[in-house]
Amino acid sequence: MALFTERELGDLLTGFRETAFRFETRDRYNSDVGRESFRRFLAGEPDDYPWHRWWLDMIQRDLAAGKVWQRVRIVSVPVSDWTRYGVEVARLSVAVGEDIRYLRRDAAEQMGLTPYDSWIFDGDQLVHLHFNDHDDTFVGAELVTDGKAVQRHQAWRDLAWAHAQTLEDFVASVP
Repeated sequence: MALFTERELGDLLTGFRETAFRFETRDRYNSDVGRESFRRFLAGEPDDYPWHRWWLDMIQRDLAAGKVWQRVRIVSVPVSDWTRYGVEVARLSVAVGEDIRYLRRDAAEQMGLTPYDSWIFDGDQLVHLHFNDHDDTFVGAELVTDGKAVQRHQAWRDLAWAHAQTLEDFVASVP
């Protein structure tokens, strides 16, 4: 199986026509880009998240062009430090128009949702994101061509979206 690199995945992120939907299924993501920011978060130090600016700019540009950005984060409760950090970063994305929602892992499992950590572009292009289970780093992305897997993820997207909480409702619901 040949995997797309991060750069090639970036081309998909900038090349979709109408909608980008993300399933985030891990309780932790490890990247050199946000490592210092995560350290600051854990230490209670202020941060203006300069590494995230390009993402916010892209979201604003795409929304102005009529594109839609959505994601559902399937998270364990009690939440991990990484999830708490992710909520803080997500607030920036939500403020510029990305719609990020949260679904508790136990609720997802009860509904039979077991999606890949993935992107669905324009409703029909499924990209499975692969991570190293040992250290949670991104390994590569795979374009899924199995029609049944694509249809299953489309159905899971719709179900997850219908049951997921907005960021602020999720934050208010967890201890």
